[in-house]
Amino acid sequence: MLGRLNHVAIAVKDAKKAAKIYGTAFNAEISDAVPLPEHGVVTVFVTLPNTKIEFIEPLGEASPIAKFVERNADGGIHHVCYDVPDIIAARDRLVAEGARVLGDGQPKIGAHGKPVLFFHPRISPAPWSRSNRPEVAWRTRFPPGLRSTSSFGGSCCS
Repeated sequence: MLGRLNHVAIAVKDAKKAAKIYGTAFNAEISDAVPLPEHGVVTVFVTLPNTKIEFIEPLGEASPIAKFVERNADGGIHHVCYDVPDIIAARDRLVAEGARVLGDGQPKIGAHGKPVLFFHPRISPAPWSRSNRPEVAWRTRFPPGLRSTSSFGGSCCS
């Protein structure tokens, strides 16, 4: 049910600047900065051989990550994203086990046009402090109907 690690998202003040070091130091592929107004963030992806790093910055003062970045001025892990074969089945299974879906519980379109779901950090068994515990999110890898592949993670994007 839980697939490969799709990406790790790091919330920062300046996503483009944070990603640049990977391009310079490791010759990694860096995406353009993409605003996602529905999620209140700007994303920049760094493609690595086995996964991606997503740098996210607040898109305006009302961004849902603005306070996170304020509390973690040097940046911090915001979420981890995993591929799952069926985003709705994965959501229903986690909810049945006591997880809390953030928002209205329905997938929203995230980065790269893929559906995503986010879960409250308390489902994570990792020993992070409450203020710095990553969220969990799910994302469908392909538009529904084309292929049945999804993602799950703290915050998700492809």
